[in-house]
Amino acid sequence: MHDTATGRLQPIEGRDGVVRMYVCGITPYDATHLGHAATYLLFDLFQRACRDAGLEVRYVQNVTDIDDPLLERAVQTGQDWREIARRETALFRDDMAALRVIAPTEYIGAVEAIPDIVDIVRRLRERGAAYDLDGDVYFSVAAAPEFGAVGHYSTDEMLRLSAERGGDPERPGKKDPLDCLLWQAAKPGEPYWDSPLGPGRPGWHVECAAIALRHLGDQIDVNGGGTDLVFPHHELSAAEAEVATGTPTFARAYLHQAMVGYEGEKMSKSRGNLVFVSRLRAAGVDPMAIRLALLAHRHDVDWEWKDAELDAAIERLAGWRDALRRPSGPPAPITELRSALGDGIDTPRALSVVDAWAGTGGDDPAAPGQMTAAVDALLGIV
Repeated sequence: MHDTATGRLQPIEGRDGVVRMYVCGITPYDATHLGHAATYLLFDLFQRACRDAGLEVRYVQNVTDIDDPLLERAVQTGQDWREIARRETALFRDDMAALRVIAPTEYIGAVEAIPDIVDIVRRLRERGAAYDLDGDVYFSVAAAPEFGAVGHYSTDEMLRLSAERGGDPERPGKKDPLDCLLWQAAKPGEPYWDSPLGPGRPGWHVECAAIALRHLGDQIDVNGGGTDLVFPHHELSAAEAEVATGTPTFARAYLHQAMVGYEGEKMSKSRGNLVFVSRLRAAGVDPMAIRLALLAHRHDVDWEWKDAELDAAIERLAGWRDALRRPSGPPAPITELRSALGDGIDTPRALSVVDAWAGTGGDDPAAPGQMTAAVDALLGIV
């Protein structure tokens, strides 16, 4: 797979036959748009390739069910934030099931992880890597020797991205503008939890560090999400985990899904230019066509969704299904299909392998059954 931190293809072998993978989940509002779907399809393909290679995958995904954007949506709509989180999480899981995404070993909500979050903040304090600021607790990036090793951004770029993506680089009193919030003191009218840190709620980055450490151990094999999480989220959660445990490398590799655009902009909640899986499904679109449309693009190159994407996928799906129902066909190119997925998770190449087989005649009566099994297991298409 393509490792963001090194910029090159890196073999993934796991330890003792187990690949430990943590993928950052949704903040449950406006779920599930096609940018979400593309991300979780990438890790589904990765998980399928690992399983096909005989590796067990222990996959943990969080749900950020307490955070500023969720609370802001609750205020805008007059709904209880907990109800929004429950509804949107359920919708997300329904969409993933419809797209035949293999569920993680564990889904963990931020709220249920608060004891683990409090514990990691306590450990960071003990190591001199956390400090108080007007009742809030901050992580000191100066305590992390490897800070910056995930994305390799310049300080100026990190400052810009921090301001754009939920950070507070201009807050007075911080030791470093890039220091991030670990625990936010309770504010009037907002939910909070009593803890040894004082009443409050967790910061974003430490949530994922705490969940990953609790459920996967001090070092994981793969950390992933969309490319918009490289900084600050993955950079800071890795730094917090490494300092808290004394482990020099939190994740052995980082896998990221490029951004999916729509109408000339990155598809995002803030812009409101979202195409929802649930709405496509409600309109009668076969989820397998949605899946094929997303898999037609490389995961490491930004691209823009257009309605024609879906039309092409529907046509491709019909052609595949017709070919798979034939009484015979050419020899099943399963080795080539495995090779495409095993070489940087090259889904366009994998789809072209199936296209070529489907467009060729042959007299092997076992081939359609073999290809049906392979397309199901490796690409998740039925």
